[in-house]
Amino acid sequence: MSFSTSEITQYVDFATRLAEAARAQTLPRFRSGLEVSNKAGANFDPVTDADREGERVMREMISKTYRAHGIIGEEFGETQGEGPWRWVLDPIDGTRAFVCGVPGWTTLIALEYEGRPVLGLIDQAYTDERWIAANGATWFRHNAIEKDCRTSGVEDLSTARISTTDPRPRPAGYIYDEEAAAFARLADETRLARFSMDAYAYALLAHGELDLVVEAGLSHHDYAALAPVVEGAGGVITNWSGAPVGSDARGETVAAATPALHAAALKVLAG
Repeated sequence: MSFSTSEITQYVDFATRLAEAARAQTLPRFRSGLEVSNKAGANFDPVTDADREGERVMREMISKTYRAHGIIGEEFGETQGEGPWRWVLDPIDGTRAFVCGVPGWTTLIALEYEGRPVLGLIDQAYTDERWIAANGATWFRHNAIEKDCRTSGVEDLSTARISTTDPRPRPAGYIYDEEAAAFARLADETRLARFSMDAYAYALLAHGELDLVVEAGLSHHDYAALAPVVEGAGGVITNWSGAPVGSDARGETVAAATPALHAAALKVLAG
């Protein structure tokens, strides 16, 4: 779905302001020795003041500017809206990276219209990198320089660069035993594999630096911003069955640089 230039420009400008507000909360706390809490009981799932405060300031801005818009965020759940628009926020995607001082975490911002993401933003504050997607295009901003993004165009698994956040099965990782085995089969078909990049990997795919990102165990706030960024750069993203992301209960994603590479990956994953 496309929107008028003035309408989408308005929302892109606002999403950029949200990202800047989140940066003001996350950057001073990065590599600062801040306190880390566990919000998942036996399975360690870290959360920090940077997560909470980053989401808080974004929610406040949305509520003041777009009172009718809904909001869903990782830390504070869902606020129902009065119309078709909803913002989806993940203040720090990759909190594990954040608490280890690794600059692979990102802030994710999506805007949905009737449940479909029409704007996506991936922001890496420490390196000053930002990927923005809307109306079928993705562009990249760094050091005040902006350029269009295109995927690598790789079509063959044997030359592909693949990534997943954690290839280990649960409870240590995010995926089930059979998913871990399927990913291992796929990774064996590719040229090289890299791990622990969370949403940053999808940004690199849109940038042409990675060719495949395959994951499971994602929540709505994890993937809502990813589809516009990947698709706007010419890539393909679905779940492991080829259905839209979010169609399954396991939070599966397969993002690929090209339709041919995507089809080849799905075939291997299916076994």
